[in-house]
Amino acid sequence: MIWQTSRFRIDLTRPRVMGIVNVTPDSFSDGGRYAQADAARTHCDRLVEQGADILDIGGESTRPGARLPDTAEQLARVLPVLRHAVTLGVPVSVDTADPVVMGEALALGVDILNDVRALQAPGALAVAAAHPTAGICLMHMQGEPGSMQAAPHYDNDDVVAAVAEFLAERRDAALAAGVSRERIVLDPGIGFGKTPEHNLALARQQHRLLRLGCPLLLGWSRKSTLGQLTGRPVAERVAASVSAALAAVHRGAAIVRVHDVAETVDALKVWRALASSQPNDDACIPS
Repeated sequence: MIWQTSRFRIDLTRPRVMGIVNVTPDSFSDGGRYAQADAARTHCDRLVEQGADILDIGGESTRPGARLPDTAEQLARVLPVLRHAVTLGVPVSVDTADPVVMGEALALGVDILNDVRALQAPGALAVAAAHPTAGICLMHMQGEPGSMQAAPHYDNDDVVAAVAEFLAERRDAALAAGVSRERIVLDPGIGFGKTPEHNLALARQQHRLLRLGCPLLLGWSRKSTLGQLTGRPVAERVAASVSAALAAVHRGAAIVRVHDVAETVDALKVWRALASSQPNDDACIPS
């Protein structure tokens, strides 16, 4: 249970928290709060202080209906933040599907390519394969952000089978290109071209995805399914997000991608302590 990345071999025998830094003006969760480089750099510092194991920095919003920024726009957003993040002593991930952005990020020393399109863009797989050690996260998304939530559906209504088939194909493509297995993590893409029922099916049957033989990354944080379950707006989904992260870890996820790092770190500390506790055999012996 090691994730090989550019500068770090991440021990996944305990669950890891990936802190989200959206350097975008149109994120669904923080609405451009960290769109400016100074604010984003400060946010990186704060997340590390709160216990983030990994920083995930992205310059493209992938919320439903989002506009795709061009390469120059993405680079202008993320490079100043990545330059700072790689000095903080934790693995750094760039959240992008753009091969040029990937290459520039890796040249700065970035550790992980986190691609919602699973290295399907022309040239993306070649960039990943050309690097000897960079970690990659391959995610499932049905359609594109602009249209992915327009009545998503799956053959035989088996979203888990469809996601598993896609992730297996992309895993095999990476392996065939020369990417070693210990560099690969898989993400089922909660909320990316999926209804709430699809997302819940993926959660309940997460064990089927573990059979793919790669660590799983889950990103439930503040997603609309949690809003539908609780009736709460984005800003009030902390408890729901932490609960979903714990459920994902309990079902075998190795990494959880979250906005609320401090709360998730604390919850996982308690979960780990309780999970490792042994029952007191004497507790129920009558006097």
